[in-house]
Amino acid sequence: MSDLKSSPPETTGHEWDGIAEYNNPLPRWWLISLYATIVWAFGYWIVYPAWPLVADHTRGLLGFSTRAAVLADVAATRSARAALGQEKLASADLARIAADPTLMPLALATGKAAFGDNCAACHGTAATGRTGYPNLQDDDWLWGGSLDAVAQTIRVGIRSGHADTRAGEMPAFGRDGILKRDEVETVANYVLSLSGKAFAPSLSLQRGAEIFSQTCAACHGEQGRGNPEMGAPDLADAVWLYGSAPQEVVATIQGGRRGVMPTWEGRLDAATIKSLAVYVHGLGGGK
Repeated sequence: MSDLKSSPPETTGHEWDGIAEYNNPLPRWWLISLYATIVWAFGYWIVYPAWPLVADHTRGLLGFSTRAAVLADVAATRSARAALGQEKLASADLARIAADPTLMPLALATGKAAFGDNCAACHGTAATGRTGYPNLQDDDWLWGGSLDAVAQTIRVGIRSGHADTRAGEMPAFGRDGILKRDEVETVANYVLSLSGKAFAPSLSLQRGAEIFSQTCAACHGEQGRGNPEMGAPDLADAVWLYGSAPQEVVATIQGGRRGVMPTWEGRLDAATIKSLAVYVHGLGGGK
């Protein structure tokens, strides 16, 4: 026993700073696990799709396909939704859905789920929005707050590329040379005065009103109350999509705004779009 203890351990011959590398065998359990994974890999290659070919891939003995599994899940989901009344949602108009005590709860539940999956990334999980993304909890609607108007916005989007997309335009008055810098600041001061936020007493509100009438009233109206037909916001309320700080309003007039909302037609079915419209309409107290 003493001889065994005193015999030097076997090393690989490698040494670093006086530290030798032992040549100990790997633990048996580790080797068994390694060989088992190799056997498992060969079995997997035979049973499941595994190897790419020039124009296809090996199918495996089981013929399993993740795409087929997903399509089966989608079909099962559609069947379940049909059983719950989704087909009725798809065929009913929005007014009927809103008035039907059996369809309305289903539409709200479907809309809430769809909102979380598709809309919350921009508008927030609570639909309160952020800079550049409208707050859907208030009652301020750029393109109208009726059920039909909300549904249309969801369906075609804003500057989305859809043939019927909504496409209001806020020109870059300063960048494009329509207004000089001092005129941009003067009209910005006037616009903020409409909601009691004028920031520069030295700038003439009368001159600002004149510039506004010449360049802005065609879309926003002479009183600045907006025009849902053109997506022009109400400038006399306290709701500001891009912020109400003087520098933010000046930046909007100087460089314009071109917000984009995707079209959901073709990505969501008719029942889901209607349900989203009902849900969003309810959030903001709709019109």
